[in-house]
Amino acid sequence: MGAASATPDALVRATAADLAGRLAAGEVSSEDVVRAHLDRIAAVDGAPGDGEGLAAFLHVSGEQALASARAVDARRAAGEPLHALAGVPVAVKDVVVTRGTPTTAGSRILQGWVPPYDATLVERLHAAGMPVLGKTNMDEFAMGSSTEHSAYGPTRNPWDTTRTPGGSGGGSAAAVAAFEAPLAVGTDTGGSIRQPAAVTGSVGVKPTYGGVSRYGLVAMASSLDQAGPCARTVLDAALLHEVMGGHDPRDATSLPDPVGALADAARTRDVRGMRVGVVRELTGEGFSAGVSASFRAALDLLADAGAEVVEVSCPTFAHALDAYYLIMPSEASSNLARFDGMRFGLRVEPAEGPVTAERVMAATRGAGFGPEVKRRIILGTYALSAGYYDAYYGSAQKVRTLVQRDFAAAFEQADVLVSPTAPTTAFPLGSKLDDPLAMYAGDIATIPANLAGVPGMSLPSGLAEDGLPVGFQVLAPARADERLYRLGGALEALLDEQRGGALLDALPELPALATADRSEAVTA
Repeated sequence: MGAASATPDALVRATAADLAGRLAAGEVSSEDVVRAHLDRIAAVDGAPGDGEGLAAFLHVSGEQALASARAVDARRAAGEPLHALAGVPVAVKDVVVTRGTPTTAGSRILQGWVPPYDATLVERLHAAGMPVLGKTNMDEFAMGSSTEHSAYGPTRNPWDTTRTPGGSGGGSAAAVAAFEAPLAVGTDTGGSIRQPAAVTGSVGVKPTYGGVSRYGLVAMASSLDQAGPCARTVLDAALLHEVMGGHDPRDATSLPDPVGALADAARTRDVRGMRVGVVRELTGEGFSAGVSASFRAALDLLADAGAEVVEVSCPTFAHALDAYYLIMPSEASSNLARFDGMRFGLRVEPAEGPVTAERVMAATRGAGFGPEVKRRIILGTYALSAGYYDAYYGSAQKVRTLVQRDFAAAFEQADVLVSPTAPTTAFPLGSKLDDPLAMYAGDIATIPANLAGVPGMSLPSGLAEDGLPVGFQVLAPARADERLYRLGGALEALLDEQRGGALLDALPELPALATADRSEAVTA
């Protein structure tokens, strides 16, 4: 490799697979790769809430990442066998617990909390020798679709910094899309990996429920939450998924299945004979013209490549959004009861009167939770209350069963199901904060997969007429994640060939921040 190809700009723009190959060949060191990404973060990210930069990170673990990189370089120099991704850095959504590094879940109620243990998936990142660059911004407790509900300020979309990067995992998606990290970890409860991927032009995957351990995730809705990879290419997502996935005895919902050869599936790039089912209820009315046109153009490429494109109907998907916004708040209200000001995190005592447990809890939760979290706790508590449980939560669970049946019937007709990931491109910051229902409707295409536990992927299909990315969603049967990567890898290759390069090659240049120093920033 020539010197020019190892410049910092070349290193941050390289794919994770390319970086892994260069590291294994000794052409570049992990320390050089990590430094290049830390410099990129310092140049374009800014600090949360300062009004400048992308604000994709809440905490940057500069010294820890460099120490990890040096350790990997030393092991490689000593001839030790290493994981394929050893030395490739990664960012982690701040809802994932990290030992010795602040974990806030985007909330004031956990401000300053430094966990004493790592989530299982973080343990696996460390075991693979992947330096962790830091923790990414998110909607508070993963409740939101725009990352505007972060208690520390919004993340901005690198394609247009006046627009949202999606949510709740907008920080991870923006960091990957803006070349601040080659890989990132997200979580997806109703689309929080896939929808941000769609509006930032990146790739995001929600694995089969139970395919990646939930041990060490700050729980929002336990029957829906699922961690997964964020990347710039389908192959990169597969490589990270293989690191993160697999059985974990500490998670009672963890599947016993091996993670599978996902990277091999991504490299196959052959869709001949695959039956691709277009979900009638997730296309057409409600989807913008630009989104629909990009989706249809991608379908034409798949058909030309030998896939059989058919239409399938899943009637109860029309009710999935309603069911989700009863099930998710109900589980969230139960899970968030643990944040009581007694054991960890924020503690606020009443200004006047006796200091009782009940009054401390009320004061702490009133001060520590933001308005969207409070809204969902109230909704969930009401849905679970005596006299309303069967009418609301119980009925929503029945709809969930019908959604699962619709998936089962559809997968008898098709190997994978497809739709646009989101009904529109990225919307302006602030445009939906006063209209929660409009915000919730942005997840209409992603929510069914979480209700059914099936895996889903979003990859960029192109740009709409407004110059912003459009996401193409692929859904597969439970435990058939490799189908996502087979179709996704093939479609990505077809699209890249058609446009003469990766979509993110067209990303506008971001302005450099002259004063930013994020080498060891801690959420304030």
